[in-house]
Amino acid sequence: MSLRAPAALRPPAKVDGRKGRAGAARPHLLPARLFPVFVVFLIATAVLSALVALSIGAVNIPLVDVWGVVLRHLTRRPIGKNLVQERIIWNFRAPRVVMALLVGCGLSVVGTALQALVRNPLADSYILGVNQGAALGAVMALVLGSGAVGGLGVSGAAFVGSMVALVLVFLLGQRAGRSNPTRLILAGVAIGHLLSSATSYLQIHADTRALAGVVFWLLGSFSGAKWSQLGLPAVVVLATTVWLMLQRRGLNALLMGDESAAALGVNLNRFRVELLVVCALLSGTMVSIAGSIGFVGILIPHVARLLVGADHRRVLPVAALMGASYLVWVDLAARTFEKPAELPIGIFTALLGAPFFLWLMRRRDRQGPAI
Repeated sequence: MSLRAPAALRPPAKVDGRKGRAGAARPHLLPARLFPVFVVFLIATAVLSALVALSIGAVNIPLVDVWGVVLRHLTRRPIGKNLVQERIIWNFRAPRVVMALLVGCGLSVVGTALQALVRNPLADSYILGVNQGAALGAVMALVLGSGAVGGLGVSGAAFVGSMVALVLVFLLGQRAGRSNPTRLILAGVAIGHLLSSATSYLQIHADTRALAGVVFWLLGSFSGAKWSQLGLPAVVVLATTVWLMLQRRGLNALLMGDESAAALGVNLNRFRVELLVVCALLSGTMVSIAGSIGFVGILIPHVARLLVGADHRRVLPVAALMGASYLVWVDLAARTFEKPAELPIGIFTALLGAPFFLWLMRRRDRQGPAI
């Protein structure tokens, strides 16, 4: 079995420790010299996306008024004369938009990290069963009460569920003491279905009033977002993203295989455990506040690699910014497609992500087996 990563994941111009030669550079669309300009562009896109999302809804508000409200609150200036407009923008839409930015960033980052961990571009927290584990923990807390999960709240139960799922998948994906990308994907699908069946069982025993909310939550939603809910997720997203950026050398080394990573001085067992904990923490936090949203962690990191290459110095910040803007637009579609009714976000991410996932599999088939 070859331990080399699929070409789509392999970082450019790295020394292959087993063959003593430099790996061939993987072409990407954006020249390296334009990377800083592209990051500035993505930041501007995220800001503009947020402003547009604040402007559009059941009541459309001009962008100039939206910008004025945001500036007044950020600079703590007196509230304007139109109190209804202020309340719509700042109390109802702004927390929702910020939550979409955070969740889009978090899911994209965790997808990038998991794809490096298993050396497979088809991996993300949904495919590997992490979302289903977090969802099961959260639904247990919602339906059975905190006593059923050791007194943990929804966020704590989601974290424990995601950690258990990821550890199970990682253990089942081993062959002869080494991780096997194909086995990890298959184990993730199996564990995900098993945990989903347990979640369905809990739904059957939920009371009628709670059932509709649980089903809607499982498909993903930012409705009911409040400023008070965003502090902890913001800290988790920022801390885990910064930590992963600091580990970019280790993430790049993982893509070249276990032998090459060990030759470069990476403590594989410790690093993998650390990645498991960080990915579980980030996935569990995102699921606990927004529900189970699939395919973001596959689509965005892969697009980022097509644009800037597989080097995690570039792909992590690009994926984070692209994912933030992407989920803002998806949420905007979810709440305006059939307005005033609102659709779950998971419907739209699946409509966009599933065809991309199938295309990605066909593309890998044309490139030949990666393992």
